[in-house]
Amino acid sequence: MADLVYQQVITDLNKRIMANEFIDKKLPDERSLSEQYHVSRSSIKRALNVLANQGLIFKKRGSGTFINPLYLKNQSSFKYEGTNLGITDSLNTEGAQPSIQLLDFQVIPASQELQQDLFLAPDEFVYEIKRLRLLDEQPFMIETGYIPIKLVPELNRQIVSGSIFSYVQKTLKAAVTKSFLSISADVSTATDQKLLTLKATEPVGVMGGIFFLDDGTPFEVSNMRLHYKYMKYTTFVSTEQ
Repeated sequence: MADLVYQQVITDLNKRIMANEFIDKKLPDERSLSEQYHVSRSSIKRALNVLANQGLIFKKRGSGTFINPLYLKNQSSFKYEGTNLGITDSLNTEGAQPSIQLLDFQVIPASQELQQDLFLAPDEFVYEIKRLRLLDEQPFMIETGYIPIKLVPELNRQIVSGSIFSYVQKTLKAAVTKSFLSISADVSTATDQKLLTLKATEPVGVMGGIFFLDDGTPFEVSNMRLHYKYMKYTTFVSTEQ
């Protein structure tokens, strides 16, 4: 319950900041926020620490907590809050309507590379799931994922046409909380150009990696090819020990 409270504060503060509610770019102090949200100071402090770690706000000793103007100018295409790293839940849609078009769904033997990445035996099988993600019917990502059958044996076309990670969280009571991702750019292929409506001279962004459940189990190997307009990411770096 405590986790839910501070996450609700994060979500609401984020919305208020993006709506430019704080004209002077300064947040109320912790006591005032605690009274506004009717939660403890510790919940407010925890929420502010998360927002600070994300680079959305910064604390100036003796002066208060301020909104980072560069964050507002350079927002990532994805934002991660709560306990789920799924694209469906983390996509920064800015009011656009997200949807998924299932391109292919089948069961295949795990390749040697997948056996290594997902810690599978040579005779194990995986789901191969190919999906096209859209915003307001405009395609922006081709996603190909591989998930061991033994982890979610009941997957079907209806489930994979929605948020797989949310389904796992609801049914298995497990969350995808960690990932190792690489981000790069590539020359667009004929398939990229067709599905993402790109010109032959336009590139794609590439994200690839492994997603892990909260108990450390490798859950999915995924390859995502994005329209270059959505290759926008921000990070916050600190040298404090």
